[in-house]
Amino acid sequence: MTAQHTPDHDQPHDLVGIGIGPFNLSLAALAHGIPDTPRTAFFEQRPAFHWHPGMLIDGATLQVPFLADLVTLADPASPWSFLNYLRHRRRLFPFYFAERFHIHRAEYDAYCRWVADNLPGLHFGHQADAVRWNPERSLFEIDYTQTGADGEAEALGRVHTRNLVLGVGTAPHIPEPLKPLADAPATPVLHSADYLQHRERLLAADHITVIGSGQSGAEIFLDLLRHRPEGHEKIHWLTRTEAFTPMEYSKLGLEHFTPDYTRYFHSLPQTTRDQLLPRQWQLHKGIDTDTIAAIHDELYRRTLHVGWPDATLTPAVAVRTAGRVGSTQLELHLEHLAQGTRTRLTTSAVVLATGYRERPLDRLLTALEPHLRRDQAGRLSIDDRYRLHLDPAISHTGSAVYVQNAERHTHGVGAPDLGLAAWRSATILNTLTGTQPYPLPDRTAFTTFGLTHPAPAPDHHPLTPLAEPR
Repeated sequence: MTAQHTPDHDQPHDLVGIGIGPFNLSLAALAHGIPDTPRTAFFEQRPAFHWHPGMLIDGATLQVPFLADLVTLADPASPWSFLNYLRHRRRLFPFYFAERFHIHRAEYDAYCRWVADNLPGLHFGHQADAVRWNPERSLFEIDYTQTGADGEAEALGRVHTRNLVLGVGTAPHIPEPLKPLADAPATPVLHSADYLQHRERLLAADHITVIGSGQSGAEIFLDLLRHRPEGHEKIHWLTRTEAFTPMEYSKLGLEHFTPDYTRYFHSLPQTTRDQLLPRQWQLHKGIDTDTIAAIHDELYRRTLHVGWPDATLTPAVAVRTAGRVGSTQLELHLEHLAQGTRTRLTTSAVVLATGYRERPLDRLLTALEPHLRRDQAGRLSIDDRYRLHLDPAISHTGSAVYVQNAERHTHGVGAPDLGLAAWRSATILNTLTGTQPYPLPDRTAFTTFGLTHPAPAPDHHPLTPLAEPR
């Protein structure tokens, strides 16, 4: 069980993090490795670390190599690397002989929990309630609530810090037509994030519908298919995309997840970035080719004895509306986006593999709103060092608010990618310390993005006032 510690309120911190997912855990691990370690504290409202527990399906693997752990791509010698985790678990030789480049999700979750259980300065069961700027002390104030095992408030507290990093992560996205059904408990309409908790109930349902064509939808469809009786599968798999499409996983395609591409994307005008992002969906919303092959193999195997399986896979379909029929059935009103045709589907359960959205930061930053700069669409403006653009009253002091996985609109498709976690953490720490505890390469891709390309920002300007956004 993760140890609980009380933050030291007497001295201001150099850095306080809100949220402990993989990205802030990466930042905490790399900060711990700096000589004259900065004073840090990280707060998480959950009682312990867990990474997508509802999707740790047996056999499901990460879509990034094991080198995309919390620290290795910035500091391969870190004691918090995945390989060092294996050494501590006495599993290094079995992993060596397993020859796995892509590890199981459950193993990545166990690795992160090992780091969280052993790394100092992490405070679980601490909910950050508000952030303010104290001009008299030139510090940020964070009010928090400490909760017990039952989630009830036990104590209130306040810490001060020179810098803040927001890593509150993403939340499951439920499409509008299905929100009323998802809020009612009678018939299961649930997000893929909760799949494993409800798996037995789903398998007992007469008919199941999976909505969403990404990796999560494919893994859930495959898992349900493998555990339904042959000839009586009774599964529909629907998606808005025009095909069940493989993820772009070519070696040059993967260079969209490099610091080089991130710098290029950030340098583009806002309107260009907004137009580009939707066109890049196949870089992160497609399906792993091995999973597609496994689905086809399972469907084909079932034709050997009982004919075509009772499984329907239909792309280019949108759910217009949905409602309940009686106490145990749901009715989905469907439209085929290419044909323009409509029909109804009666089902007993729905799994929404409809992705995640960045959690809004507005509530947490309400008191800072007068100091924030926003773009033309009202989104937070973020510089190339992952800092919010703040007015000079704060930025001139050298203090900053950093964000992790809240900057896709400014930094591109790599924002939620685990492979860039260590590099982004190192960038933040280099900026915060004004030194280079983690020297970073100037070039990371064979592709040259653009006819002119921005140079890497220097790693030694934490006190430089931030320029106003364009």
